[in-house]
Amino acid sequence: PILYSYFRSSCSWRVRIAMALKGIAYDLVPVNLLKDGGQQFSAEFKAVNPMRQVPALKIDGITLSQSLAIIHYLEDTHPNPRLLPQDPKKRAQVRMIADHIASSIQPLQNLKVLQQIGERKMEWAQNCIVSGFQALEQILQHTAGCYCVGNEVSMADLCLVPQVYNAERFKVDMGPYPTIARINKALLELEAFQVTHPARQPDTPAELQA
Repeated sequence: PILYSYFRSSCSWRVRIAMALKGIAYDLVPVNLLKDGGQQFSAEFKAVNPMRQVPALKIDGITLSQSLAIIHYLEDTHPNPRLLPQDPKKRAQVRMIADHIASSIQPLQNLKVLQQIGERKMEWAQNCIVSGFQALEQILQHTAGCYCVGNEVSMADLCLVPQVYNAERFKVDMGPYPTIARINKALLELEAFQVTHPARQPDTPAELQA
């Protein structure tokens, strides 16, 4: 497998975590979203992903984009450890939380949007994340055990940790979100979340490396 990734891309991080949890080895091709006007806009990368976004994954003779679609494929082809619960209600809750983050929070504070916002980008990003976290905190109070849904790591957790990382980058006060903060802390103690962290990627700038 070949994973096209950017160290600080939260969508790429979701996929890196999934592959680490499932023990899938891969070659990483960095795509710097800022350098050279954005390497995602190159003709070479457009041939990989016409949407010009990371991540993209070449695997089993196909090329996939969109992080949740990639994770679903990995779940279907490498079912252990599972990232979607067998219980239909818990499975629906996992998908709900993952979609809440991947559709309703992250895209609104993504690089492409912030570049359009301009000088107010910090305020914009904070507002988008706070609005989403207020709802997410309430949801998690009903679904969480050790992690987002019960006591098993799921696709929801793969979305949560990168989104909290974004919140911290944009200086969001995490005080009002104790459930989110608790789950994030527990997940960051797991090896799969540590080795895939943005501070530990091959393309991480020296000043940001851990």
